[in-house]
Amino acid sequence: MRQGGAATKRPLHLWTALLGSLMLVLGLTSTQAYGRDDNRQAAAAQVLNWTAGNSTTGYLTFPTTAVAGPATIVFENSKATGNTTSMPHTVTFDTSNPDYNNDVSLNLMASPDDAQGGKQTAEVNLTPGTYRYFCTIPGHGMMTGILTVTEGGGGEDTTAPETSVKLDGDQNEAGAYIGQASVTLSATDAGSGVDKIEYAVGADGEWQLYTTPVVVNTVGDHAIRYRATDKAGNVAAEKTAEFKVAAPPTDDTTAPETSATVTGEQDANGAYLDMATVTVTASDAGSGVNKIEYAIGADGAWQAYEAPVMVHEVGTHKVRYRATDKAGNAAAEKAVDFTVVTPPAQDTTAPVSTVAVTGEKNSDGAFITSATATIKATDDDSGVEKIEYSLDGGPYLAYTKPVIVDAVGYHKLAHRATDKAGNTSAAKEVTFTIAKGGGVPAPNCPEYDVRLTVIVGAVDTGVPNRLTTSRCTINELIEDEKDWSSQALFLKHVESVLTKLKSAGVIDQREFTKITMAARQSKIGRPGQTTGYRTLFDGTDATFSKWAQVGGGKFALSADGAMTSSTTVQGMGMLWFPERKYDDFSLKLQFRDDAPGTGNANGGVFVRFPNVNGHPLESRPEWVAINYGHEVQILDRPDGDIYKTGSIYGFDRVGLAGAAVTPKGTWNDYEIKVVDQHYTILRNGVVINEFDNIGGQEFTPPRAGDVGTDGRRYSSGYVGLQVHGTTDVISYRDIRIKQL
Repeated sequence: MRQGGAATKRPLHLWTALLGSLMLVLGLTSTQAYGRDDNRQAAAAQVLNWTAGNSTTGYLTFPTTAVAGPATIVFENSKATGNTTSMPHTVTFDTSNPDYNNDVSLNLMASPDDAQGGKQTAEVNLTPGTYRYFCTIPGHGMMTGILTVTEGGGGEDTTAPETSVKLDGDQNEAGAYIGQASVTLSATDAGSGVDKIEYAVGADGEWQLYTTPVVVNTVGDHAIRYRATDKAGNVAAEKTAEFKVAAPPTDDTTAPETSATVTGEQDANGAYLDMATVTVTASDAGSGVNKIEYAIGADGAWQAYEAPVMVHEVGTHKVRYRATDKAGNAAAEKAVDFTVVTPPAQDTTAPVSTVAVTGEKNSDGAFITSATATIKATDDDSGVEKIEYSLDGGPYLAYTKPVIVDAVGYHKLAHRATDKAGNTSAAKEVTFTIAKGGGVPAPNCPEYDVRLTVIVGAVDTGVPNRLTTSRCTINELIEDEKDWSSQALFLKHVESVLTKLKSAGVIDQREFTKITMAARQSKIGRPGQTTGYRTLFDGTDATFSKWAQVGGGKFALSADGAMTSSTTVQGMGMLWFPERKYDDFSLKLQFRDDAPGTGNANGGVFVRFPNVNGHPLESRPEWVAINYGHEVQILDRPDGDIYKTGSIYGFDRVGLAGAAVTPKGTWNDYEIKVVDQHYTILRNGVVINEFDNIGGQEFTPPRAGDVGTDGRRYSSGYVGLQVHGTTDVISYRDIRIKQL
């Protein structure tokens, strides 16, 4: 019997092969599609799962084998899988190693705080062989594995699921459901299993995914169509459940109340630009609203109102509407009239900005003593709204008059413009050099401070920080960063400076008074005040408001005068101080681990990173500090990440023993001292790490995706605080910095 059965099948296989070859010759099929149908459904149902938690040395679960063909990759790194630190992980397929398959480009990043709650998926097509996968997050290099893929095989499910329906509700003598009917759908499949059940309302309704019983409470005749699909793709024949809903007994004789609103962008004449949206509402205090109907135009057919009606056609329109309650009372017809017009052509072209740098030059082409940069911009459509410039990588400032640059050395000035339609031009750059010359010498200012307003200590006066006749700014002459032995001495100095500036016409009497009051409020020179340090945060809303938030997580001002990371806003984020960049500095602050439960929080201090707004290589601003600055880690947890408090994350590791761990919930002094490219980290007055940054001044901006593991970073930049996740609650206070 077995031999006879085999003999009868060989001719069929032979003709199939011959037919396939003939079709290939005639160009009717391809080698990729031919002969794959026998395994298509089994492969399509293939799901491969990876999970991760707090560990940086391995995935929690992972597949080791798979079948060639389509597959769904599922990577979950969530609280449900044990990630309590909000640490991100990735599953990445290696496409650079010739020892492994490199035909699948996969890079799934998941975090408990991302928009999908830490569960990411991708559809891929696997080929026989081996794939190497790993995690790309710095410090997680031990997370790696091998996936072996074999040729597919097996039988095919060709039988559709069985479907059934059940109707529930109170019925009257005629069999109609009183008030409402509940429709419950079910399906079974003995082969590959049920994949989904769908339903549609009425003869022309769209198919919808069925998840819970469908409740129908509209009075009248109804038809619910339903079907099911199994995991092999077999679809059951459509069936229909027909029934009627009757109104409950009532003495309601009052029709519903109806109203309609028209919304959309309008021009000066009240016409709607491109589209108008008509929203109809109805209410009935008796038996309840049964249905709302609308019609477009004076003669348009009545239609069931289910969602706001969008009218795109240019011209004058009338939309009529009415409603009926469940007792059969019909409201009188009403109407709204409106006009739709074609919107004016949208301005999508950015302005054009140009700059001219002028001044006396030496034989080498360098400007002697100073140069003047004059920026202009033109826009032929909506017109120029503003011009901005950035000097030597600093923040973009509003351009109002020519910029005078007199600091000796090499300079880079970037400029851009924005029109009234919101289009901003790409930044352009011009470079030039200032050399010492025989003319007016460069200004010899006591401090460097070019902030926009006069700020004494942490008190912002609001007075413009003007250039004086000495070519120093008012802030630079006040010297609020100097070590003053007494407040009286500081106030006498401020009064002397302001008297001269008032005589020269730089400030008026009102501004004189405001700066004098700010000097008294600053408490500079008083006993117990740390001199030489500028206060960045002192527990008040005035200093907290000077910090800027980027990314997902947030900080808030707490009742005890600290800034504390949020326990409700998800995602990694950063709070940074955008007012000024720092070169060599000493940054002092206090931190406290406030993580809920018994675990420890993960946080850090970012230093020497560039401006996070509009960075050319990063779409997420919080990653600018990670990839182009340094994070000085705060983490006292014995497990999880290998970088503990005092570490320079990704570059220089401090273990738990060296982190000088203190009891959780206590305040710690933290000092970060950076001179040239040498970093010194002190905790509670004790040095816990020293680090020399490789490359130093020879910084080269990394390519997109480059983490910068060669050690190169900027030699100046901004400071910021990290919020790692909702459970990583850390508080900071008394933040001060001194330019060295």
